[in-house]
Amino acid sequence: MKVLVLLPTLDEEEALPQVLASIPNGELAAKGISFDILVVDGGSVDDTLEIAEQAGCRVLCQESKGKGLGLRLGFDAFLSGDYDRLVMLDADATYDPAEIPRLLKALDKGADIVIGSRLRGKMEPEAMSHLNYLGNNILTWIAVCLYGAEVSDICSGFWGFTRKAIATLDLNSISFEIEAEMYASAAISGLKVTHVPVSYRNRVGEPKLGSLHDGTRILRKLLTRRFLHRVVK
Repeated sequence: MKVLVLLPTLDEEEALPQVLASIPNGELAAKGISFDILVVDGGSVDDTLEIAEQAGCRVLCQESKGKGLGLRLGFDAFLSGDYDRLVMLDADATYDPAEIPRLLKALDKGADIVIGSRLRGKMEPEAMSHLNYLGNNILTWIAVCLYGAEVSDICSGFWGFTRKAIATLDLNSISFEIEAEMYASAAISGLKVTHVPVSYRNRVGEPKLGSLHDGTRILRKLLTRRFLHRVVK
């Protein structure tokens, strides 16, 4: 099996070395899994790109900022290669790359998409503010009400996909609403989505997510994908 590990970045020079060092090379190799690491950068002005290149990662640079744009660029790169699975996780050290095999195992059991659930896993104190915790739960509840497909953490940044799933998803998100749109598109397409509990740690570096503004974008995306028959930005 060949896996692409996708890391979206924007000024992650503090966290990226920790993330790269935590990827379970030995465990993956023992399971017969080869992998490449793709860093998709949204315009870093620190040493993120140099760190990625020195570590042997493949690097793609976005034409403009936006997590949604970066992930879609990474998905295109995945489909143009000979990969079987894609695992994406935020490069801010909030997620533990050592848990990548847990997501791959869920895919091997028949899921098309697996979401690493922070809300069902172990969370470090202060890793998520009370406002963000409440917002994540509300948005997740709304998503289930709108689409009827089980999900426990709509805004997680740790996902695994089969090749079929990536080829099926219909996406146009620009920013942090991308995860909600991935869920919505998967539900509409009838893809099998499951979740596994994952740990969630305090972020290394400055946060990029704005609670109210990005929460509004996420809600809007859930509503437009549910009630309109075309993809709307």
